[in-house]
Order: sequence, then C-alpha cells, then structure tokens
Amino acid sequence: MDTETTRDLVHHLYDAYARGDGEALAGILHEDIDWFIYGPAEVFPFAGVRKGKPAVIEVLQTIAQQYELKRYVPEIILADGDRAAALSNVAFVQRSTGRTLTFRIADFLRFESGRLVEFRELMDSFDVTQQALGRWLKV
Repeated sequence: MDTETTRDLVHHLYDAYARGDGEALAGILHEDIDWFIYGPAEVFPFAGVRKGKPAVIEVLQTIAQQYELKRYVPEIILADGDRAAALSNVAFVQRSTGRTLTFRIADFLRFESGRLVEFRELMDSFDVTQQALGRWLKV
C-alpha cells in the first residue's frame, strides 16, 4: 500500500471516530485486527489486548458507554507505506463523575488491503489515571 493511501485511511479513521460513526469505523477494521491500548485495566477496563473485529467493536462501545468524546484532533500524522503514527489531542468526559480528562494519545497503525489490521495506543497513563481518579497518586 502506498503512503498517500495510508494517510487517507488514517484521516478517514479519525474523522469517523470524532463523528461517532460506528458504521464507518467498523468498515475500516480488518476482521483479524490486533488491538492494544496500553494502560491500567483496573482504571480503564477497555485497556489491554483485543483480537478480531467483534472484540474491537465491543471495546469501542465500552469506551463510548464510559466516556463522552469532546475532542479528538490529530495534530501530527506520519505515514510510510502501510504504517502510520498519529499524535492526537483529546478530551473525554468521564460519565460516572463528570470529570473532563484532557491528554495526548500516540497511536501506531498498520493497514492491510485497505483495512486497519494492527493498532497500538499509548498515553501518559499515570497522568490520565490521576485525572480519572480525581486525585494525585502517591509514588
């Protein structure tokens, strides 16, 4: 896959997510997607490994149930062949507390046959955990 196609797919993916368009999101997911959000699963139950399109759709629904998306703006997108990286500025409202969590997310993506087949997401999970819990963590 060429770099421009990959860049277009990344824009399509993030635009669909920002609009809350689940159908468009599902359309870009590969059936055998390998998905990993790094973070403490005790605080963010959607963190961890998911394999396959149904599991990823389920985790996206879990995120939507627990958090209201306020902002998801890709600030930097780098693409090379079938791989891409994106740094996004995001804000979510935690539905259970009303707290707004603001942070940056780094995503690493790989596409195959026009579908997202590999996804890795990293953030400053220490900072985001403190925001979610509403208190400073003692270390």
